[in-house]
Formats: sequence, C-alpha cells, structure tokens
Amino acid sequence: MGAVAINASSLALVHGAANLAGGLWPLVHLDSFEMIFGPKVDRWLVKTVSGLLIVNGVVQISSRGADAVQTAGRLGIGTAAVLAAIDLVYVPKGQISAMYLLDAAMEIGWIIAWTTAELPRQ
Repeated sequence: MGAVAINASSLALVHGAANLAGGLWPLVHLDSFEMIFGPKVDRWLVKTVSGLLIVNGVVQISSRGADAVQTAGRLGIGTAAVLAAIDLVYVPKGQISAMYLLDAAMEIGWIIAWTTAELPRQ
C-alpha cells in the first residue's frame, strides 16, 4: 500500500499558517522566543527574518489556483531549505541554540511534504 499524497492547496494553507505564526512570535513576544531559542544579539536581524516569514506565510495562505499553489510550494521548499541549512550549519558551530535542530527537523518535514504533495491540475 502506497503513501497518501497531501493535497498541495491544504499544505499551502497549513505551511503558510506555520510561517506566519513563526514570523509573528518574536515580534509579539521576543522574551518567550529568546527563552526557547536563546538570546539574540542582533534583534534587527530577528525582526527581518520575522518579516520575511510573515510575507511568505501570507503568500502561501492566499494561494488560490494551480499556478499560485505551485508557487506556494516553491516558496515553501525554498524557505524551509534555507532555514534548515542555517540550523544545521550554525548549531554545530555553537552559534545558535541546539533547539534549532528541532526547527531543522520541522523544515525538512515541510520539504518532504511539498515534494510528495498532490499538486492541483492546471
């Protein structure tokens, strides 16, 4: 019995919501974010990444139609790949908290979900 493919339109909504929430968290309550992921020296950079995640999330959530959902998938894979790469490079160097390994695992999960998703028909 084969694996069931995830509907890409639903995946765009869920991944978009996750990116939106992840982007809003440090903007809404930086103290709790730092409690989990460690103190941040360059808070401007945290806010920049937060803003980019919010934009990505909004684009993914608002994706309607085959072309838009495919774009949401490319955006989702690209975003997840960059975040996972940063996590996997800088945790071993001791520059960011080991908690980011959980984020890396989640980002890899998004990549797997997108690469196995059932895309809408044109």
